[in-house]
Amino acid sequence: MISFFIFIFILGLLIIVHEWGHFIASRRVGVRVEKFSIGFGPRLFTKVRNKTEYSLSAIPFGGYVKLAGDNLDEYKGGADEYFSKPLKQRFKIIFAGAFLNYIMGFLCFWLIFFIGFPTLTTKVGGLVDGFGAKESGIISGDKIISIDNKKTLTWPELQAAVQMRKDKSKVDVMVLREGQELNFAVVIREKPLKDVLGEKRNIGLLGITPADEIVQIKYGFFKSFFMGMNKALDLSALTYKALWRMITGNLSIKDSVTGPLGMYYLTSKAASIGLVAILHLMAALSISLAIFNLLPLPALDGGHIVLLLIEKIRGKALSLRAERIFSNVGMSLLITLAVAVFYNDLIRFGWIDKVNKLFIR
Repeated sequence: MISFFIFIFILGLLIIVHEWGHFIASRRVGVRVEKFSIGFGPRLFTKVRNKTEYSLSAIPFGGYVKLAGDNLDEYKGGADEYFSKPLKQRFKIIFAGAFLNYIMGFLCFWLIFFIGFPTLTTKVGGLVDGFGAKESGIISGDKIISIDNKKTLTWPELQAAVQMRKDKSKVDVMVLREGQELNFAVVIREKPLKDVLGEKRNIGLLGITPADEIVQIKYGFFKSFFMGMNKALDLSALTYKALWRMITGNLSIKDSVTGPLGMYYLTSKAASIGLVAILHLMAALSISLAIFNLLPLPALDGGHIVLLLIEKIRGKALSLRAERIFSNVGMSLLITLAVAVFYNDLIRFGWIDKVNKLFIR
């Protein structure tokens, strides 16, 4: 039950931040906001303030901001209407939702680095036959403190220092053994491994496995800021690379895309680990939502930006009929994608098997 409430909180926060971006940008450029809604279905709460209706509905999977004159059917030419504003201001309104989601993801990463997070130390747990570490004399229990005089405090730092090395190159490995510092010249051996996107690449290895020793790592306020920024940028690059691999057929969409059921499953796992895992999940989801919303697809923010680009090139907006066709096609695609992702989650996370067990004995 706790996992469910955490899931609802995360999902609600992502939606509120996104719609708040549209809301604030609209207000700043003088567009009247008629409705600010979180969720769909039966309304649980409604309040009107400053000519804006705020509402909370029972189904928390989405939200929207309704702007005055934001479609050609309703547009009357008022100064406070969406279509009365120049392209630059309309772009700001559309882009602001994804931008705030991205900022939220960055802030979560910043907080993780600042409050501290658990990670493996560089203590050697085991050695692999035929690799340089064992042949050089490194033994289980040694703690690697530097690679080529560069300090390594955590296992990820150790991996980063070694994996880019070429086959048969040597590195100077300093270890701490029973209070003594010892140096070993270790030959790197390359091995083809699949990365997180399923792409094979050769990486350098010492031939060691980590011990089950965990340490809490945290950084100063300003260093955490830059580390959070780098983490957000790295995740963005990885996401765009994954999208490209899906488009080109090199990465399975089935195994790479998830919806609310998948989010709930991931939230449950994160909740069992602790606050840092929840923050990491929030950061990843928020940045992913920002990137997804900016894809040039109808019904998404990216699709609306495409319409602005078309209007810029043509010198005028699309006709009412063309806009309706664009919106209808986009909504149909979005619904089809949502159903496909939902069904995929049912299979992927075993929900169909669980339901079958209830009815089939």
